[in-house]
Amino acid sequence: MAISATNRRHPYTPRNLTGMGASTSGAGQAADEEARRLNAYTYLSAPERLEHVSIMRIFCGTLLADLAVPDIMAKLRQTGASAAGLDADTLTVRLEQLVQWGNLLRSSHTVNASSISEYQRSRSRYQLSKLGERIQRDADGVLTEADAAREVSNELLALVERGLQELADLVTAPGGVEPQDGLERISTLFVQFTEFADSIRDFYAYLGQVLSRYDLDSAEYQGFKELLLDYVEAITEDVAFRAPRISAALDALWSHIPAVLDRLDSHAQGLNGLSAQAQGESRPEVRIQRSRGREFADWEGLRGWFSNTDGQGSQVDQLRDATLRALQSLLANAKRMLRSATGEMSRRKDLLRLARWFDEAAPRDAHDIAVAAFGLYGARHLGIPPATDEVVPAYTSWWNGPVVEVPVALRERGSRAQRGRASAVEDHSAQKQLLKEAARQRAAVRAAAADELHSASGRFAEVRLTSAALGLLLELLATALGNAQLSKPTGTDGERTAGFDLDSASSEDAELRIRLTVRRTTGTRTALSSADGDLLLDDLELDIVRTSGAVAGEAEASVS
Repeated sequence: MAISATNRRHPYTPRNLTGMGASTSGAGQAADEEARRLNAYTYLSAPERLEHVSIMRIFCGTLLADLAVPDIMAKLRQTGASAAGLDADTLTVRLEQLVQWGNLLRSSHTVNASSISEYQRSRSRYQLSKLGERIQRDADGVLTEADAAREVSNELLALVERGLQELADLVTAPGGVEPQDGLERISTLFVQFTEFADSIRDFYAYLGQVLSRYDLDSAEYQGFKELLLDYVEAITEDVAFRAPRISAALDALWSHIPAVLDRLDSHAQGLNGLSAQAQGESRPEVRIQRSRGREFADWEGLRGWFSNTDGQGSQVDQLRDATLRALQSLLANAKRMLRSATGEMSRRKDLLRLARWFDEAAPRDAHDIAVAAFGLYGARHLGIPPATDEVVPAYTSWWNGPVVEVPVALRERGSRAQRGRASAVEDHSAQKQLLKEAARQRAAVRAAAADELHSASGRFAEVRLTSAALGLLLELLATALGNAQLSKPTGTDGERTAGFDLDSASSEDAELRIRLTVRRTTGTRTALSSADGDLLLDDLELDIVRTSGAVAGEAEASVS
């Protein structure tokens, strides 16, 4: 009996070639793709991460191989990894989880089995995804080399300089560079530069990690001093020496780079031609990551490393600044050690001994050690009685009981005694004088506005009021209309209609000695013109008079 079956691919791979585009926007697709890629890092922080890493290393050790559960179990036992003791069911669960995260793919390999049991053992086959391989490779690099000081490939910088000068000579020569020769030179050039830049970045990251420590003893300090003064100085001097030459070679080559790249593309398109063909067949999901140096952006990055092209400084400038900061940190450590040698500073050994005591002590003893070392006592009752009208039963917990206000002196210094002398009373006479002057000015403005309204009585249509006068008039008018009585006069047909009785509506300002009376007169219009605009009052008459206390003989003014 022969049984054959083909595994179905998980929907994570290769990113839903047929069903994504129509319903979601480009921004939504980009966010989903980013979330999917970040999800592939989950296995490194899962509780079973050691088992996941062992499984991923089995897959990374092969090329284009799809493995079944029995094959993976055999390889795990051979390597003696932490997942070697997993049974078939548990291993299948781990593999399915890696498939869900996108690190593994279900293989499309057809299974040929001679029995049901053999089919059940071999039907689930898995293969490594590109994203999973990249993440595992980076993870292994971090696990094996994270704490090591990486040596800077300083000799590659000389090769980069030589390669750029030779390429510039060939490109500027009659006939230009041969496509194949140019392709080989550019690929070699960028491989050398990438390796040099990565080694520089790793070394200075390690250097920053070391110099951030303030617990270096004399032996460690001596080693790092020699590292800084000798090795770092040699690196910075070599970079400073060759950076101007590399920048000059790039300047001579810069105008020819687009033409050289076009010539290389016409000579050897590589996978880029496949991508163009796929896009022509309406398959934009095929994306190509080109070799370093085949894109103009790669050349811009190379030039920006050695030259200040964007006004933010080149990588050479940053390297120089980083070296200066490293030397400053070294001097700070040197000063600390000198003060420590004279007894002025550093209780490093004492603190380490105290930390060991805390680590070895029981919880009760640890509290006693903290009290003895730092004076950190437990909660203490301060003896402040609650308010007299509050009766708190004895069984009430302090947690749920009423809060007692603690004086600041007792809370901060633990003492009720007053400290220092009482401060002198602050003199507010200047502020009071300013407030009085402001009030006097406001009163003068309102008095002038009242005089202006009274003098303009009877000829409002001829004068233009100031803003203050119009504001006072509107204030009096609003008060008068608010004082109007609601009445129900009898109409001509005998029916009673509601309305406001304005014959007695008035408002008065006793301080300004002015009164405004409003009357309703059908067909009249009162026009008021001011700097803030014009006001039209239909069917209203305004009477403005002086109240008692005004100048004798002053006549009343009636304005319509």
